[in-house]
Amino acid sequence: MGEHFGTDGIRGIPGKFPLVEDFVVRLGREAARAVGGKNGGSVIIARDTRLSGEKLRDWLARGMRAAGFEPLDTGIAPTPAVSYLVPQEKAAFGAVISASHNPPEFNGIKFFSAAGVKLDETAENAIEAAIAAGGEAAPDDKAANLKLPGRLTVPKPDYVRDYENFIVETAGVRLDGMKIVVDCANGAAYDIAPRAFERLGARVTAINCSADGEKINRNCGALHPQTMCAKTAALGADCGFSLDGDADRVIFSDETGAVLDGDDIIAMAALELKKEGRLKHDKVALTVMSNLGIVNGLKKLGVSCELTQVGDKYISQAMEKEGLSLGGEASGHIIFRDFLPTGDGLLSAVQAIALLKRSGMKMSDYGRLLPKYPQLLKAVTVKEKIPLENVAGFDEMLRKQERTLSGGRIVVRYSGTEPKLRVLVEGPDRAAVERACESILDFYTARAA
Repeated sequence: MGEHFGTDGIRGIPGKFPLVEDFVVRLGREAARAVGGKNGGSVIIARDTRLSGEKLRDWLARGMRAAGFEPLDTGIAPTPAVSYLVPQEKAAFGAVISASHNPPEFNGIKFFSAAGVKLDETAENAIEAAIAAGGEAAPDDKAANLKLPGRLTVPKPDYVRDYENFIVETAGVRLDGMKIVVDCANGAAYDIAPRAFERLGARVTAINCSADGEKINRNCGALHPQTMCAKTAALGADCGFSLDGDADRVIFSDETGAVLDGDDIIAMAALELKKEGRLKHDKVALTVMSNLGIVNGLKKLGVSCELTQVGDKYISQAMEKEGLSLGGEASGHIIFRDFLPTGDGLLSAVQAIALLKRSGMKMSDYGRLLPKYPQLLKAVTVKEKIPLENVAGFDEMLRKQERTLSGGRIVVRYSGTEPKLRVLVEGPDRAAVERACESILDFYTARAA
């Protein structure tokens, strides 16, 4: 990761560096030059419902215009819609203005290549180097110099309907008779997600499906699925799902109201795709944060696992290298690569529920088939991301704690999108897991936080 780019683009609070006018204009210009090339072309831009989205879009577009590119504005649309639309429309590249699962006061910017995949670190580093090299910020464009007089972007809301049609067509089966609860986190999929499932014949109960950017991700969505789970159980629905603010991740509920994360859904999909002969190489890509119970359970059922570092772009890269059709993260970024090369919460929901429909099983059946190890994930806010090897005694303490877990494991890492240290501990004994997690956090806080 570079100075400004984290695990998933650039994040921050609008009005504070780096999400200030001068930097974002420069970012638009240098991203266009580095990713789009010298011949110009169109750029597809989408945003979520956050109130700061339009201002950031205009700053970004000004830089892109200065580099000779024409920004096409979808309006509010899911992040993965850009992954689909860029190659579909033969755009030079794509940009999304969103802070994904972060609270409403945050926002961010991320880019997609002409192939519809997130930029790798080499491209991000090239953009950062170009910005650091200086030069005047892209000038204010005069209306007379714009291809569309008086506008920085060309409105293209019909592109969102094209993406919706694509999502619906991937299902391959009608969902008539199914009852589904849909939670859109008051984010980018607030209208498209309920409508897609209604078009497939499902009876939809929609919650947190407004375009209110002040409520995006606030006690709702993929990070807060409790209300969705309770509603699913209370209504006797077949299942429910919660998207995050930009709809690139999804968390499910089974019919009893139990939470199913990305690991659960990947495992369920892997087994059903294997039965249908559609799981390439009988292998899935997961991250080092995936539950060991799922990893070991899949292996016993004939599905091997490729483990990567955290981030759906790393999952995507591993899937491309290995020629895999399915992968993702416990956080709910799931990639069905036969359809898209990036995490797509809505596509994943359609695919998982279509597989469920064809299987004739209940969602809860899969949880019993592949039980998880007790797992605890906690975080502590940090002022500075001190290299862990520089925290005195930290490595030795981790080895000591891991020995107490009887075959479990510990993963400690700094967040790529927030100023936090994340600690994941799992093992067969829940009490031992809890003790180890608290000991690690206490040790770190006393010496570094």
